[in-house]
Amino acid sequence: MNRDAARAKELREILTEANHRYYILDDPTISDADYDAALRELRSLEEQHPELRTDDSPTQRVGAPPAAAFEPYEHSRAMLSLANAMSHDELRSFDERVRKLTGSTPFTYTCELKIDGLAIALLYIDGRFARGGTRGDGIVGENVTENLRTIESIPLRLDGKNLPPTLEVRGEVYLKKSDFHKLNVQRERDGLAIFANPRNTASGGLRQLDPSLTRKRRLSFFAYQLATPIADVQGQFQALNRLAAFGFPVNHDVRQCATIEEVLVFVAEWENGRDDLDYEIDGVVVKVDSLALQEQLGAVARDPRWAIAFKFKPREAMTKLLGINVSVGRTGTLNPVAELAPVQIGGVVVRNATLHNAEYIASNDIRIGDTVIVTRAGDVIPRVVAPVLASRDGSERLFTMPTLCPVCGGPIDHPEGEAMSRCTNAACPAQAMERVRHFASRQAMDIEGLGEVLAEQLTTLNLVHDVSDIYALDAKKLGTVPRLAEKSIANVLHAIGESKQRGLARVLVGLSIRFVGAQTAQVLATHFGTMDALMAADGAALEAVPGVGKEVAAALLLFFSQARNRSIIKHLADSGVSLVAPISDAPMKTTLAGKTFVLTGTLPTMSRDEATAEIHAHGGRVTGSVSAKTSYVVVGDDPGSKAQKAAELGIPILDEEGLRALYS
Repeated sequence: MNRDAARAKELREILTEANHRYYILDDPTISDADYDAALRELRSLEEQHPELRTDDSPTQRVGAPPAAAFEPYEHSRAMLSLANAMSHDELRSFDERVRKLTGSTPFTYTCELKIDGLAIALLYIDGRFARGGTRGDGIVGENVTENLRTIESIPLRLDGKNLPPTLEVRGEVYLKKSDFHKLNVQRERDGLAIFANPRNTASGGLRQLDPSLTRKRRLSFFAYQLATPIADVQGQFQALNRLAAFGFPVNHDVRQCATIEEVLVFVAEWENGRDDLDYEIDGVVVKVDSLALQEQLGAVARDPRWAIAFKFKPREAMTKLLGINVSVGRTGTLNPVAELAPVQIGGVVVRNATLHNAEYIASNDIRIGDTVIVTRAGDVIPRVVAPVLASRDGSERLFTMPTLCPVCGGPIDHPEGEAMSRCTNAACPAQAMERVRHFASRQAMDIEGLGEVLAEQLTTLNLVHDVSDIYALDAKKLGTVPRLAEKSIANVLHAIGESKQRGLARVLVGLSIRFVGAQTAQVLATHFGTMDALMAADGAALEAVPGVGKEVAAALLLFFSQARNRSIIKHLADSGVSLVAPISDAPMKTTLAGKTFVLTGTLPTMSRDEATAEIHAHGGRVTGSVSAKTSYVVVGDDPGSKAQKAAELGIPILDEEGLRALYS
């Protein structure tokens, strides 16, 4: 084995062990920085020597292009569904049936939490993950192998002893509550509609045709069944331990019970304690532990006689929809909120619930005055599911989304084809904290020290009402912020002063104008040169700019038409913030003149902004979409559908090294 092959093997072992400890044992042993460095080194070795790349390499978590459709996945053994028990009496009846069928044979039950996710099957050959699929109808599911590879807690290689040559394992893909919350926070910041609940988000995420989109859902996995018989594994409890020994994540809240009364104690404990978990459960699965007895008991249709799912009481109720109020999110989204007659759901009194957006209200025909069904799951916001049509008496009223922001009175934008309406006033108090945080972020004005915490403090203390107020801060004002030390104050003020010379493109990014990201901002700054010229442009002039279509032009016109937004821009100028595109004294480079680039994915050493700046500095142009006129598509890690489209159109694809070679 040569030196590169040995190093690649060593790195794979280091990263695989790190993944196992982080995602399965919850006991990390190396820092994120060390992990990232090892992953970069391994990826570099595999790019230089493709023969070193293996299917179970940690670099292959996302390695496949988007699929046109899922192929069928045929299960080697049927994936049975479970009959449900809704009461303690039904559990006792199940116990009586089992004891009648088993006669005098003694047995125990194994009780497991019923994870609220999506059942899947995983096939391993010689210890390596080969393929996997959804349950489907129990006989045939969907082949989602490449998507499953993106889930960090699913091992790509097993290290346990006595591994059979072929091993099938079954389990549940789910989304942690904490990851669900982070995902929705990011979607709100991006101006996207939030997801309704973890289960649907996990299910939809696993069925994405593009594996890179699945990866972004941050899905998790619990194994719960050895579908391949192993001679020395005699029972379900032992099977769970063996799965853990093989390297699978296994839920440890499992109990062996000698009687049905012990089962009922376990059920009661978790019906009361489920909200303490970082994942959703909707019941308890009760199984006869002995695998031999399971075989003897068999199944009726597709329901095993040896197992049953006790379903917790549904956390939903019916109540009156008294009214619909509209709140404004941190990114300006208008969020309809149901005002309800107080009702108890899952031990909590609910007075308000989400209605998502106007489209959701209309498509479900929800009206003010309706009796409605409301659900609540864990720490997810209660939501109105549907009206009870039989309860209508004709007094119900249709809901209409306001045309002006209910907080500041600013204009509302609702682009065609989008679910959400938005306030476009940059001085809207409801958006102040998020706009200040974004303005100070690295991709915008890069004000070090002014992060989310300080942004919230500044806006809560009314020291900053809009982004232009950042430049009116001084040591006295910052001195009133709790726990902000003198040195920190000096550093923040220095960073604020430094940010004044970032230039027009960075200011445009910082203003949070709809559809104006780093690439579009750079194009606009280069084309118009000054903020005054940009604000004076009409729709035709804006649409004439390469890469700026009707949607972007309309967003710019709406933003600049508002007096309050123009006032913020004037205050920025009065504060000494540069609103012009920097002009270099060096002669314009033309190495990339006439070439159009599209960037997708994460490059190894350059940020998207840095790559864009280099292209512009050498006379090239960067756009956001791939077309027949695109010269090159530059691809990094986790590329989106743009790489696929480039391949379909025959457009040259470059990595970071290839891009540098063009202008070096």
